[in-house]
Amino acid sequence: MWIEENNQLKRKFQFVDFVEAFAFMTQVAFAAEKQGHHPNWSNVYNQVEIALFTHDANNIVTDKDRKLAVLIDAIYDKLAS
Repeated sequence: MWIEENNQLKRKFQFVDFVEAFAFMTQVAFAAEKQGHHPNWSNVYNQVEIALFTHDANNIVTDKDRKLAVLIDAIYDKLAS
């Protein structure tokens, strides 16, 4: 579930292993590039943390972030099923 705090949408994702986490990040990267919007994220082994905010809107959460969050959730749901 996404949490909005400090002008960011944040969510943590956990996977079976590093390969699954990396596959998720790869799919998110392609989707984000299509939208012209790029997440701030970190990855440690099987965990990925993502923070979304819009740089050109003075670093606040916008509809652009919410749309990307929905897309990221769909990617995660597809991998998790």
